[in-house]
Amino acid sequence: MKTIITYIALIFICASCAETTHQEKAPIEKSLVEKKISVASQIAQLKTDGYQIFDYVDEKTGDTVIMQQYFMAFLKSGPNRDQSKEEAAKLQEAHMAHLGRMYEEGYADISGPFGDDGDLRGITVYNVPTLKMADSLANLDPMMKSGRLMVEIKPWWAGKGYPLR
Repeated sequence: MKTIITYIALIFICASCAETTHQEKAPIEKSLVEKKISVASQIAQLKTDGYQIFDYVDEKTGDTVIMQQYFMAFLKSGPNRDQSKEEAAKLQEAHMAHLGRMYEEGYADISGPFGDDGDLRGITVYNVPTLKMADSLANLDPMMKSGRLMVEIKPWWAGKGYPLR
Protein backbone atom coordinates (compact mmCIF):
# COMPACT_ATOMS: atom_id res chain seq x y z
CA MET A 1 0.00 0.00 0.00
CA LYS A 2 2.85 2.39 0.87
CA THR A 3 4.40 1.68 -2.53
CA ILE A 4 1.17 2.51 -4.36
CA ILE A 5 0.72 5.76 -2.41
CA THR A 6 4.35 6.68 -3.09
CA TYR A 7 3.89 6.07 -6.84
CA ILE A 8 0.67 8.09 -6.91
CA ALA A 9 2.38 10.95 -5.03
CA LEU A 10 5.30 10.86 -7.49
CA ILE A 11 2.91 10.97 -10.44
CA PHE A 12 1.12 14.02 -8.99
CA ILE A 13 4.43 15.76 -8.27
CA CYS A 14 5.73 15.08 -11.79
CA ALA A 15 2.45 16.21 -13.34
CA SER A 16 2.40 19.43 -11.33
CA CYS A 17 6.06 20.13 -12.19
CA ALA A 18 5.39 19.60 -15.89
CA GLU A 19 2.37 21.90 -15.71
CA THR A 20 4.35 24.57 -13.84
CA THR A 21 7.20 24.36 -16.35
CA HIS A 22 4.74 24.70 -19.22
CA GLN A 23 3.02 27.65 -17.55
CA GLU A 24 6.35 29.37 -16.87
CA LYS A 25 7.52 28.97 -20.48
CA ALA A 26 4.34 30.24 -22.10
CA PRO A 27 4.81 33.95 -21.21
CA ILE A 28 8.47 33.80 -22.26
CA GLU A 29 7.64 32.26 -25.64
CA LYS A 30 4.79 34.70 -26.12
CA SER A 31 7.00 37.70 -25.33
CA LEU A 32 9.62 36.51 -27.86
CA VAL A 33 6.96 36.28 -30.55
CA GLU A 34 5.63 39.72 -29.64
CA LYS A 35 9.13 41.26 -29.81
CA LYS A 36 9.83 39.95 -33.32
CA ILE A 37 9.29 42.83 -35.70
CA SER A 38 9.51 42.92 -39.46
CA VAL A 39 12.62 44.04 -41.32
CA ALA A 40 10.60 46.88 -42.86
CA SER A 41 9.63 48.09 -39.37
CA GLN A 42 13.25 47.89 -38.19
CA ILE A 43 14.42 49.89 -41.22
CA ALA A 44 11.72 52.51 -40.72
CA GLN A 45 12.55 52.89 -37.01
CA LEU A 46 16.31 53.15 -37.62
CA LYS A 47 15.74 55.83 -40.28
CA THR A 48 13.34 57.71 -37.98
CA ASP A 49 15.98 57.61 -35.23
CA GLY A 50 18.56 59.11 -37.61
CA TYR A 51 20.80 56.06 -38.20
CA GLN A 52 22.64 55.62 -41.50
CA ILE A 53 21.66 52.23 -42.93
CA PHE A 54 21.36 50.23 -46.12
CA ASP A 55 20.03 46.75 -46.73
CA TYR A 56 20.59 43.90 -49.14
CA VAL A 57 19.29 40.39 -49.68
CA ASP A 58 21.67 37.55 -48.75
CA GLU A 59 21.79 35.29 -51.82
CA LYS A 60 22.29 32.10 -49.74
CA THR A 61 19.46 32.58 -47.26
CA GLY A 62 17.15 35.02 -49.02
CA ASP A 63 17.10 37.09 -45.81
CA THR A 64 17.28 40.86 -45.83
CA VAL A 65 20.40 42.06 -44.02
CA ILE A 66 20.38 45.52 -42.51
CA MET A 67 23.78 47.21 -42.47
CA GLN A 68 24.08 49.99 -39.89
CA GLN A 69 26.75 52.60 -39.40
CA TYR A 70 28.31 52.39 -35.94
CA PHE A 71 31.21 54.42 -34.61
CA MET A 72 34.41 52.75 -33.47
CA ALA A 73 36.30 54.79 -30.89
CA PHE A 74 40.01 54.03 -30.73
CA LEU A 75 41.33 54.89 -27.27
CA LYS A 76 44.94 56.03 -27.40
CA SER A 77 47.52 57.03 -24.80
CA GLY A 78 47.01 60.70 -24.05
CA PRO A 79 49.52 63.46 -23.32
CA ASN A 80 48.93 63.45 -19.55
CA ARG A 81 49.99 60.08 -18.14
CA ASP A 82 51.92 61.29 -15.10
CA GLN A 83 49.18 60.65 -12.52
CA SER A 84 50.13 58.92 -9.30
CA LYS A 85 49.29 55.24 -8.98
CA GLU A 86 46.30 56.14 -6.77
CA GLU A 87 45.03 58.81 -9.20
CA ALA A 88 45.42 56.41 -12.13
CA ALA A 89 43.47 53.72 -10.24
CA LYS A 90 40.64 56.19 -9.49
CA LEU A 91 40.57 57.27 -13.13
CA GLN A 92 40.42 53.63 -14.23
CA GLU A 93 37.50 52.99 -11.89
CA ALA A 94 35.67 56.05 -13.22
CA HIS A 95 36.52 55.00 -16.81
CA MET A 96 35.01 51.54 -16.22
CA ALA A 97 31.90 53.09 -14.67
CA HIS A 98 31.53 55.38 -17.70
CA LEU A 99 31.85 52.47 -20.14
CA GLY A 100 29.39 50.41 -18.10
CA ARG A 101 26.91 53.28 -18.16
CA MET A 102 27.34 53.65 -21.95
CA TYR A 103 26.57 49.95 -22.36
CA GLU A 104 23.62 49.95 -19.93
CA GLU A 105 22.06 53.01 -21.60
CA GLY A 106 22.43 51.42 -25.05
CA TYR A 107 24.97 53.88 -26.44
CA ALA A 108 27.86 51.40 -26.67
CA ASP A 109 27.68 47.78 -27.74
CA ILE A 110 31.15 46.55 -26.80
CA SER A 111 34.34 47.89 -25.24
CA GLY A 112 37.67 46.42 -24.34
CA PRO A 113 41.40 46.97 -23.99
CA PHE A 114 44.04 45.68 -26.36
CA GLY A 115 46.30 42.93 -25.08
CA ASP A 116 49.59 44.76 -25.37
CA ASP A 117 51.07 47.89 -23.80
CA GLY A 118 51.13 50.01 -26.96
CA ASP A 119 49.84 53.53 -27.58
CA LEU A 120 46.55 52.12 -28.89
CA ARG A 121 44.87 51.17 -25.60
CA GLY A 122 41.39 49.88 -26.52
CA ILE A 123 38.14 50.33 -28.44
CA THR A 124 34.49 51.09 -27.87
CA VAL A 125 31.83 50.58 -30.51
CA TYR A 126 29.13 53.24 -30.18
CA ASN A 127 25.60 52.45 -31.38
CA VAL A 128 24.45 56.03 -31.97
CA PRO A 129 23.16 57.89 -35.04
CA THR A 130 25.97 60.44 -35.51
CA LEU A 131 29.72 60.89 -35.23
CA LYS A 132 29.10 64.03 -33.18
CA MET A 133 27.12 62.05 -30.60
CA ALA A 134 29.76 59.28 -30.41
CA ASP A 135 32.49 61.89 -29.98
CA SER A 136 30.54 63.70 -27.28
CA LEU A 137 29.86 60.49 -25.33
CA ALA A 138 33.48 59.31 -25.63
CA ASN A 139 34.79 62.64 -24.40
CA LEU A 140 32.60 62.45 -21.28
CA ASP A 141 34.91 59.64 -20.14
CA PRO A 142 36.99 60.77 -17.14
CA MET A 143 40.09 59.30 -18.83
CA MET A 144 39.59 61.68 -21.77
CA LYS A 145 38.88 64.64 -19.51
CA SER A 146 42.10 64.01 -17.58
CA GLY A 147 44.17 63.64 -20.75
CA ARG A 148 45.31 60.15 -19.80
CA LEU A 149 43.55 58.89 -22.95
CA MET A 150 42.64 60.48 -26.29
CA VAL A 151 40.04 59.22 -28.72
CA GLU A 152 39.87 58.88 -32.48
CA ILE A 153 36.50 57.85 -33.90
CA LYS A 154 35.84 56.20 -37.25
CA PRO A 155 32.52 55.30 -38.85
CA TRP A 156 32.16 51.52 -39.14
CA TRP A 157 29.53 49.40 -40.89
CA ALA A 158 28.23 46.11 -39.54
CA GLY A 159 25.18 43.88 -39.91
CA LYS A 160 22.48 44.94 -37.46
CA GLY A 161 22.02 42.33 -34.74
CA TYR A 162 24.92 40.09 -35.74
CA PRO A 163 26.67 38.63 -32.68
CA LEU A 164 30.40 38.26 -32.17
CA ARG A 165 31.71 34.74 -32.62
